[in-house]
Amino acid sequence: MAKKNKSISKEKKIGSTVVTPRSFWSYKKNRSRVYTLLILLIMLYFFIVNNTKDEPKEGPYPPGYNPSYLNSSPVE
Repeated sequence: MAKKNKSISKEKKIGSTVVTPRSFWSYKKNRSRVYTLLILLIMLYFFIVNNTKDEPKEGPYPPGYNPSYLNSSPVE
């Protein structure tokens, strides 16, 4: 029987060229996932910040505005 080569760090060869393993960031699919996750986290942060603030206090009405129409029911 032939001897088995128990090498932990096997390198792939294509022809006579040795292919080095690529990093996580070099794959476009992984970069896309990271960017998507980053954008979603930023959107979630702004959503939470926007909805946890107190409501602004009511200010004065604009000139020429009649507030009596505010509480009236529509005419049918």
